[in-house]
Amino acid sequence: MSYLVADLNQVLLRYRWIVVLLLWFVCFFSYADRQAFYSVFPLLQEQMHLSTFQLGVLGSSFAIVYGIAGPFAGFLVDRIRRKTAILGGLEFWSVICVLSALSRTFLQLFVFRAAQGLGESIYYPAALSMVSDYHGSRTRSRAMGLLQTSVYAGTIGGGYWAGVLAQRYGWRFAVFLFGALGCFLGLILIAILREPARGSAEREDALGRNQINTGVSRHSLRKGASLLRRKSLLALTGAFACANFVAMAVLSWMPLYLYSRFHLSLSMAAFDAAVFPQIASIVGAVCGGFMADTLVSTNSRGRVLMQSAGVFAGAPFIVICGLGKSLILVIAALVFWGFFKGIYDSNIFASAFDVVPPESRGTVSGLMNCVGWLLGGGIAPAVIGYLATRFALGTAIAFSATFYILAGLLLASIARRTLVADIQQVQCL
Repeated sequence: MSYLVADLNQVLLRYRWIVVLLLWFVCFFSYADRQAFYSVFPLLQEQMHLSTFQLGVLGSSFAIVYGIAGPFAGFLVDRIRRKTAILGGLEFWSVICVLSALSRTFLQLFVFRAAQGLGESIYYPAALSMVSDYHGSRTRSRAMGLLQTSVYAGTIGGGYWAGVLAQRYGWRFAVFLFGALGCFLGLILIAILREPARGSAEREDALGRNQINTGVSRHSLRKGASLLRRKSLLALTGAFACANFVAMAVLSWMPLYLYSRFHLSLSMAAFDAAVFPQIASIVGAVCGGFMADTLVSTNSRGRVLMQSAGVFAGAPFIVICGLGKSLILVIAALVFWGFFKGIYDSNIFASAFDVVPPESRGTVSGLMNCVGWLLGGGIAPAVIGYLATRFALGTAIAFSATFYILAGLLLASIARRTLVADIQQVQCL
């Protein structure tokens, strides 16, 4: 009997990492769908006669709706099965992606792009909440770091292959294909993905057991509102907004910048803008997750310190991305920026979950996405597009490094002042 129990525990332990893999593929298509759209900007501009500002508005429409829907999505995630939220969101945004390929006017593109943000808003809070219940403090940064690599892989897949397919078959085919593949994936995962009990990872850490239970817990609106009084969480959210501004500024405009500045083909511009920094980010996320899990075992500030180091180190390379005189220099800067971005990204929500109770993680993820995308990613494409009409596009991209400095200062401040007390408060609940 003891052997049977031991074997069962081993299966459950392996399934924890299988869950990360399954959610990795869902997130891959989430970001592939997003980035595919940016990669076909040059064709949209030529074929639909759109201005640079209109392209920026299209980029912002997704992010703004994604951000507005974040709190409602997070609130819902804490009250329904995460599996339902994840797979329902996947099917919804994939269908919208397919429909957007049929657009004939700027207004139609705007509506479908905004609707896609609504569908994707529920996935990430649900996925993060689910992962946090399969992985406790000893492996959480690694698990979320590995999940984060899907963001970069999806950006590569959507960015590069959409450029290649669009150049050969047109932008409609490229957007349609990624949406159709997402629909197919959702059908496959119905029978494979399983729902964990909320807070199970913390209970296992406390009891020293390796068992996974099932169930759904509830929490009150009053407890959710009290999260807004945690200074560490507010600072982490502000830093996320700043970092998101930088990421969206670079990812949305770099294909067009390389295309026009260095006279590359559409596919080559998409390749250079997506593949080099995203591969570097994959390495950075894995390294950042491993180093944070190691550091936090002896220093509770470890995850936030890793984030602060990532944004401070990445800021100079954003400046070089926009002002570099040669293609090789810009690509090198993209690689270094991508690596340090991965270090920051791997601990975004792992850091936040250190200062909030398990039953509120969906709500917290939704709130962070709301602020991060509305005040960061949501305005970045339009702001950079506007600045590009006043200055050069490269200068506008370089300007975004300012927001990395602000993020680093916020993170360093809470690491020194409020973080330890907030972590201890959660541990005592």
